[in-house]
Amino acid sequence: MSIISKSDLFKRQITLSEIGELGQQKLQDAKVLVVGCGGLGSPIAVYLASSGIGKLHLIDFDTVAITNLHRQVFYSLDDVDHYKSECLSNFIQQRAPFTQVSFSTQALTKENASMLISDYDIIIDGTDSLPTKYLLNDVCVLEGKPLVYGSLYKFDGYVSSFNLLQEDGSYSANLRDAFPVMNTDVPNCEEAGILNAIVGMIATAQVNEVLKIITGIGKPLANKLLVYNALQNRQLKMKISSIIEKEQIASLFKIETYFDAACGTQNPDWQISPAALKVRLLDTERSLSLELIAVVPNLKVPFKVSQTIPIEEFDASTFTINPLKTYVMVCQKGVNSYLATKKLKAKYPTLDVLNLTGGIRSY
Repeated sequence: MSIISKSDLFKRQITLSEIGELGQQKLQDAKVLVVGCGGLGSPIAVYLASSGIGKLHLIDFDTVAITNLHRQVFYSLDDVDHYKSECLSNFIQQRAPFTQVSFSTQALTKENASMLISDYDIIIDGTDSLPTKYLLNDVCVLEGKPLVYGSLYKFDGYVSSFNLLQEDGSYSANLRDAFPVMNTDVPNCEEAGILNAIVGMIATAQVNEVLKIITGIGKPLANKLLVYNALQNRQLKMKISSIIEKEQIASLFKIETYFDAACGTQNPDWQISPAALKVRLLDTERSLSLELIAVVPNLKVPFKVSQTIPIEEFDASTFTINPLKTYVMVCQKGVNSYLATKKLKAKYPTLDVLNLTGGIRSY
């Protein structure tokens, strides 16, 4: 292959008078962190690298699953069970010679967040975890970093540029100004489902925000939340006022755990392995004492479940128990089923409740 020059690779972009050589150099000098390499983060990373971002770091602890491929289009069947951040980094290296790309397979936590974001100019939220979204927001506020936010729910998408430095030296609104309290009952795409088109649309809208912020062209979504509905092709912009002070977020940061069951340690005493469950189901007499509960609608399982209770509707106080039964909670990855297990154990400490470790994916 012949030597590639920046002027050739980015010719169509440099031709834009608003970008030009100066704007392209700004992109080359930029350092961007993408947290989450799923439906949002993977196209964001590829588009940013293709636009000429000089330094790109990818964070994601998860591996590629078959169910990801319908919307996470930069992964292939060969990538299944491999780390998303590593696969995405390899893909980018093949097409973006002027981007220095690196990756991490560790989860973002309260303990490491400040260190991980410190070297980057712009932070991008490509996660589907509410605790992680609030963690990113709060750390960005405390560290004075802009956060390009994206979120999805079924056919709806949300985009904003939080915590941008304003001309008067103040910072624009952040996530807690829009949603002060973390609503943990909001289901992610595993429970609620998602249309793949809206994922790509919101991801490219986030890319657009990053490019505007770096090059200084256009108007970023500062103090505004863009809400787009794919079914009606309808969008609106909600104004957000800066209400929550930095000192308040600092106080919240001290007491908040930002715990996400997908990243945290599960109680080993509340687990049943796929192998152990298979043995019990094959034993006709022992299987009669089992009650299998799915906490995700339309979950494809290789066994019969007693009932389905979506995690967002799961209420231990209204759950009818039989103390002679062993309850096994199941979902796709073993995350939401563990949340249901915790709820039942909190209400009924002596009840025999187990979580299918790793979910149906591991069965």
